[in-house]
Amino acid sequence: MGFIGEFKEFALKGNVLDMAVGIIIGAAFGGIVSSLVKDVIMPPIGMLMGGINFADLFIALDGKAYATLAEAQAAAAPTINYGLFINAIINFIIVALAIFVLVRQVNAARKKPVPPEPNTKECPYCKESVAKAAVKCPHCTSDIK
Repeated sequence: MGFIGEFKEFALKGNVLDMAVGIIIGAAFGGIVSSLVKDVIMPPIGMLMGGINFADLFIALDGKAYATLAEAQAAAAPTINYGLFINAIINFIIVALAIFVLVRQVNAARKKPVPPEPNTKECPYCKESVAKAAVKCPHCTSDIK
């Protein structure tokens, strides 16, 4: 089998296809979370903090004052965009939390139920199974503890 044949076998394995589907769904999930942070979570937080738009929090390194990040970028000014960094941190926290909850639920579903404690014991003399509370073996009539 040549290089092309080996690559074809590798690429068509179930694990590779599953991984590809996972990456595509993960990217779509990332887009949803980004929108959640940018469009739903950050506006109320900004409003509570006196009308701050986190996307416009930046430091212009050229020493000039710009009203918005878009203005600074249009002027090709170098900027430190710490507001966008705050948004990225919140994105990460939400994605990490969602993945944690998902993994926790999957692990909980995988746990095997603990079998109930047996309500019998073995007779030390005849080795037959007797009730745990028994003081006399019904099989060999020996006294048991």
